[in-house]
Amino acid sequence: MVTLDDIRAAQALLHGIAVRTPLFEWTAPSDPRKLFLKLENQQPIGAFKLRGAYNKVASLTDEERRRGVISYSSGNHAQGVAYAARTLGVKAIIVMPSNAPKNKLEATAALGAEIVIVGPGSEERRLRAEQLAYEHGYVIVPPTTTKRSLPAREPSASKSSKTFPVKTCRVLKPSLSRSAAAA
Repeated sequence: MVTLDDIRAAQALLHGIAVRTPLFEWTAPSDPRKLFLKLENQQPIGAFKLRGAYNKVASLTDEERRRGVISYSSGNHAQGVAYAARTLGVKAIIVMPSNAPKNKLEATAALGAEIVIVGPGSEERRLRAEQLAYEHGYVIVPPTTTKRSLPAREPSASKSSKTFPVKTCRVLKPSLSRSAAAA
């Protein structure tokens, strides 16, 4: 369970790293409902995945950071881990599929991560990351929600809910990266 203290700790870690992204009203003139988009594509990596990845890597002990981190992803999480690792001076290895979009591979490498290519299956990525973590002592930063990544997502939603001019039913957060939008 994520506590308010967990969310506050994540906010403190993310201060100066993640952007407080704006809300954008996108409602058709004939639609009585109000639709607002939370523009997480304005994060430094173009996606909200930065929040969880950074919170996880920043929460590691000094000893864990010295060992380096490894993750498996075909895109946004890969870039989030690479960005966090570069910012914190931690070695990052990212296992990516052979069919990952070229712009995602290039963006992740440009952030300083070492890329390991495997077949297209997500299970292949996970297994290779686990193998390399076992062999080299890397700390795994999974693309799934963990106790250290979940609180980092909450500040975005809690801040959004305070800025809506109407009762909120649903928050949509686009995660198309800038590099994918330009391709």
